[in-house]
Amino acid sequence: MKLSGNKILITGGASGIGLGFTERFVKDGNTVIICGRRASVLQEVADKYPSVITRVCDLASETERIALFDWVSAEHSDLNVLVNNAGIQNWMNVTDSYFFKRAQEEINTNISVPIHLISLFAGLRSLDTIINVSSGLAFIPAARIPVYSATKAFFHSFSLSSRYLLKPKNIEVIEVIPPALNTDLGGKGIHDAFPPVSDFIAGVFEQLEKGEVEITFGPSVAMVKTTPDEMKAAFNRMNPS
Repeated sequence: MKLSGNKILITGGASGIGLGFTERFVKDGNTVIICGRRASVLQEVADKYPSVITRVCDLASETERIALFDWVSAEHSDLNVLVNNAGIQNWMNVTDSYFFKRAQEEINTNISVPIHLISLFAGLRSLDTIINVSSGLAFIPAARIPVYSATKAFFHSFSLSSRYLLKPKNIEVIEVIPPALNTDLGGKGIHDAFPPVSDFIAGVFEQLEKGEVEITFGPSVAMVKTTPDEMKAAFNRMNPS
């Protein structure tokens, strides 16, 4: 993909990895649109980066996803990049009383939302790039976040298929596979000891400049390349009994 002169929609673009993408794409001369449920959080980003366009949208709602697409089609029909970044992470056990309810929410946000957006925006004539943010946990799951890990495995698989299916439309599908980073994903303080988003974003853009479509960083480099036996050993290390 080209790294400047784009019009880009980033889901979850006001915090964490999404904010890192927003800041870098703005710096590189792109027009960036971000969407999310909280108007105040979106406004904080717009105050810091006045060129950023914001749209309040509850992506968990199918109706609001369609309304988002209709708005983009009408107001920003030259949009050419979709970044599927929004996601939630629940630390839980299958024996928890709230497990199934939270699992449904996680599956909706991490799977239903991005595949619906892809199906919608693939019909936008100007679209030429989709960036899907999955996770190293797609390859080696963390048992304490079982549904999150499984949704990212699904999204990795779907990204591979989408890359093949959308090739005739000249839409490039890029998968970004982060390791654990210092964000509030899963809860405040959980990931404080991990690398900063800024380092990750720098690594991502180095690989984008080279034209790579499967982008890894730090531990996720090895996670993607694990053999079945290595995966079992790594799983046991990550999830001690």
